[in-house]
Amino acid sequence: MDRRDFVRLGLAGAAGASGLLAGCGGTVPAPPDPNLPQVPGGRYAHGATGGGLNDTLDAHFPVTTPDIARVNNLYEPLFQFDFDAQAQPCLAESVEPNADATVWTVRLRPDVIFHNGKPMTADDVIFSLQRALDPDNPSPAASELSMLDPARIRRIDDRTVELPLDSAYAEVDQLLANYALGIVPTGYDPAAPIGTGPFAAREFAPGARSVFSRFDGYWRAPAFVDELIIYDFNDDAAKVNALLAGQVQSIDGLPQYLAQSVQRQGVSPLIAETGAWMPFTMRVDVALLGDVDVRNALRWAADRQQMIDQALSGYGTLANDVYSPFDPAYVGDRFEQREQDPERVRSLLRKAGREDLQLELVTSSAVGSGAVQSAQVFAEQARSCGIDVALRVTDSSVFYGERYLQWDFAMDFWNTRNYLAQVAQCALKDSPYNETHFDDAEFVAIIDRARRELDPGRRAELLGEAQRIEYERGGYLIPFFKQQVDAHSNLVQGLRPSRFLPMSGFRFQYASLVRP
Repeated sequence: MDRRDFVRLGLAGAAGASGLLAGCGGTVPAPPDPNLPQVPGGRYAHGATGGGLNDTLDAHFPVTTPDIARVNNLYEPLFQFDFDAQAQPCLAESVEPNADATVWTVRLRPDVIFHNGKPMTADDVIFSLQRALDPDNPSPAASELSMLDPARIRRIDDRTVELPLDSAYAEVDQLLANYALGIVPTGYDPAAPIGTGPFAAREFAPGARSVFSRFDGYWRAPAFVDELIIYDFNDDAAKVNALLAGQVQSIDGLPQYLAQSVQRQGVSPLIAETGAWMPFTMRVDVALLGDVDVRNALRWAADRQQMIDQALSGYGTLANDVYSPFDPAYVGDRFEQREQDPERVRSLLRKAGREDLQLELVTSSAVGSGAVQSAQVFAEQARSCGIDVALRVTDSSVFYGERYLQWDFAMDFWNTRNYLAQVAQCALKDSPYNETHFDDAEFVAIIDRARRELDPGRRAELLGEAQRIEYERGGYLIPFFKQQVDAHSNLVQGLRPSRFLPMSGFRFQYASLVRP
């Protein structure tokens, strides 16, 4: 890390605190031999981006990155996305449809116990799904499973559950792999969280840290480390500082411009190609941004490659205002690629009667690495097109506080999902995170048909039509897909890139400490 990087991140104190820096007289460890056997034991600490006083251990209501890291170690769903973002059986051995895909039968693993020693049964699965789908308090996963009436879920025997749907759905395994659908025991109380994951909860301080112990009764191979600690970090400098000082063994969301230089400090970047996106969110139901010409003017004001180069240090790929690039039905790359076009911006603003457009853009470092920098770059790009964008940078508690999902013009983050599952999360009136308040009747009708369509080819055609509607009149400006850039100490083994979630998919059971 050179002097410019230190100044840029405000790490003046890092060198003195670090036990890893060669400049301090210590030995900088090289990456371990990949053939070195992993050994058990020790304490592993991870620095997660964001978090605040609203932090939760609730299996069915994770919101921030630290929440997601926690639930992925405490709980497990029936299916689980692997490192390539493919749904694989987890607590379920299988899920099979009837002839018209309106009834799905789940067969459970026989060898799973909870952290309290209780065996997992069909009753626990029914309780978990009914809790997550409670119409009076639905979890974020509920909108994806809106076709499943929780009251009709039926127990066949101790290991078999029947899921009757109101309408056919062809990708149920994808929906059951949502990390917000962790299976919990009947009578579950989030104040005393119990799951089946590789770690059991021990201490929890919202906004600060959470401590977990290895669960030796885990049905897969037990975790290597004895103890896992997840710290919240709302400041990139503090997060990187903690990694360099050896206070944590890994962090998610390494500022991209440090990816090369940290390698001289006994740290390795962990880079993954993902479908993660960090949109600019425009509410379509407010006076200014309700005009599609204004929204499209903002989209044509963005120089996306410059944003990737300057805000992400090149760690991203070009996007075109459509999400889910790994879905086989993705067609975002078939539409006219939006590039900065000042003349088109001015024409759209004249048409909208908004030649003197002024608006506020709200963001936060808690949105993810590169978020504030992207907003700064965009504000300059918009200014060059005659748009006055005032930037407001807030802390995590404010951004994800009471006004979250109500900001007129803001940012957010999303991890890799296929298109139908993502639509349920963000693009329908009843979606739990519809930041843009998008509610388009034609779009809703097409999505409804696609959900019922069992023929993959016809379903892909419908999803292509839906993507075109979002491209033409949706509420997102999606400039890029991020490469996930995380980092870990060279004294750690077992982590690997994941397309689905940051830092090895937050699957810390595979991490171990290198012993001298």
